[in-house]
Amino acid sequence: MATVAIVYHSGYGHTARVAEHVRLGVLRVEGVAAVLMSAEQPDWPALDAADAIILGAPTYMGSVSAAFKTFMDQTSRQWLNQAWKDKLAAGFTNSGGLSGDKLSVLFQLQIFSAQHGMLWVPLPLMPTGTGPDDINRMGSHLGLMTQSDNAPAELTPPAGDIRTAELFGAHVAERTLRWSCTG
Repeated sequence: MATVAIVYHSGYGHTARVAEHVRLGVLRVEGVAAVLMSAEQPDWPALDAADAIILGAPTYMGSVSAAFKTFMDQTSRQWLNQAWKDKLAAGFTNSGGLSGDKLSVLFQLQIFSAQHGMLWVPLPLMPTGTGPDDINRMGSHLGLMTQSDNAPAELTPPAGDIRTAELFGAHVAERTLRWSCTG
């Protein structure tokens, strides 16, 4: 069975909600297991054993959160040992603003993955509109972008972003299954 690990940081619960829906999308693909963990308490053996790692961080001031950056910095042993080389990687971010400089966070996650020798999986969904119920309303292709209003995590991100998160998780899981079966 292929395994996708999802490691995230969430300051207010919104990114955690997105991560949970990414996990649900992964679990929709038969033959793929999902491991969900906080970047503040990473399960290093699970990350090292995973076939793919999905990285999730809120966008704070145009960058990943400090807690997620700490996680990134703690991967130096994996980098030195090339423990994640040839794993699949993907990323997502959430912010309060419609733009909120989310693209810079996805670039940061992609570069981090490249430094580990990982292969990046994009979000291949065409945007269907800009309303709260629309799929990929942010128009992102590099990774998943979601937006949360100033409301509790139970209410936001909106339904379209949540559905996009599940589709993204399933897409990464399908690529992971394909990748792990060809090796």
